[in-house]
Amino acid sequence: MSPITDHPLRYKLANELHARPFPSMEAPCTAVYVAIKQPNDAVSRDRSEDLAHLTDLLDRHGAPHPQPGATHYYGQIGKHWIKWEQHTEFVTYTAFLEEGSERPFDPSGFDVFPSDWLDRAPGQRVTSAMLHIVPRPEDDDQIEKTLSSWFVPESLAVSNVLDNAATVAGDFRIDVNGHLRFAVFADKATGKRRIGRIVQRLCEIETYKSMSMMGFARVRALQPKLNDLDTKLTGLMSDMTSETASAEDTLNSLLSISAELETLSAQSSFRFGATGAYEALVNQRIEALREVRFHARQHFAEFMMRRYAPAMRTVTSAERRLEQMSSRSIRASNLLRTRVDVERSAQNQALLESMDRRSDLQLRLQRTVEGLSVVAISYYAVSLAGYLLYPLTEATELSKGMLTALVTVPVVLLVWWLVRRLRASVE
Repeated sequence: MSPITDHPLRYKLANELHARPFPSMEAPCTAVYVAIKQPNDAVSRDRSEDLAHLTDLLDRHGAPHPQPGATHYYGQIGKHWIKWEQHTEFVTYTAFLEEGSERPFDPSGFDVFPSDWLDRAPGQRVTSAMLHIVPRPEDDDQIEKTLSSWFVPESLAVSNVLDNAATVAGDFRIDVNGHLRFAVFADKATGKRRIGRIVQRLCEIETYKSMSMMGFARVRALQPKLNDLDTKLTGLMSDMTSETASAEDTLNSLLSISAELETLSAQSSFRFGATGAYEALVNQRIEALREVRFHARQHFAEFMMRRYAPAMRTVTSAERRLEQMSSRSIRASNLLRTRVDVERSAQNQALLESMDRRSDLQLRLQRTVEGLSVVAISYYAVSLAGYLLYPLTEATELSKGMLTALVTVPVVLLVWWLVRRLRASVE
């Protein structure tokens, strides 16, 4: 019996589940994170530029290159470790600095990414963050005092996560150096990989939150256009009930608005769909942290519910509004098109009646002409018959006039009968 043949993608698909392992970290340490997105759409962007940009960074440290066409990489550059991931719309770089800085959120930690290298990035920075990981103090009051000096209290979110394995905090504000800040106070019993998972989750929450807010920015730019089209659409639908407005002109205006709405829908469908997916990922990552409230502070889920969820509801509302406006314009166009068709049918009916009247007149004229033609043909036929019968005048002792008079009636009747028969055969 021959051995079974493996599917050509079997190993590749199985290994894909293990291709992006969580980092392994030990407190105290620092993680710096940056996400870069190309300005064009995800479908048309050149992914090879992202890989070339990573290769340039690795060459500066003499590190090995990733495999051709790779979408993720984890390796060492100098004394630090770097993790690179390529996503549908963006790429992320996370550098893990094993030696914790004495100065919390020291901007020099970003020196692992040279400024000239960042300037040549194939895209724009979506977000960047610094994560400061330290051992958790025994006294929670010490954590409170530390948080008040590191973050803005008004927007600070704090919680104990993963069965009290660590306390995480962040205010989701950009500091003077252009980065967000997150703090992780890890319990002494928390393992390296669990700390790595916490750091990874925080980075994902921030990235997916930033990417989904792009949908909110798109909605803000879209609202004035939607308001204008909504006003025009309502006015045109009011004109449909007016007898003075031209139905064809109104229909052309409705079709123009429908085309604009369909264009806006096509241009925004990808962003709206991506926003919904990113929002789901944000909520999923927060849920995976298994938060427990810390000292009556708001936790991450509560912060997102108050600050982030309304923006996502605005996106959903705008998407639904665009769909409803498009449906309204299509329904109105269909109704108006029916009205135009009815009016045209009435015009066609009147035209057909006019054509019928003209046909009757034409038939009457034809019959009149037909009577005249019988007279004309009979005249020439009588003349010919007369010439044919003139030699009989001597034998019959009839004059030419009498002979002509005698043949006139039969000839006329014969011509009339032949014309009638010809017309009957044609009809």
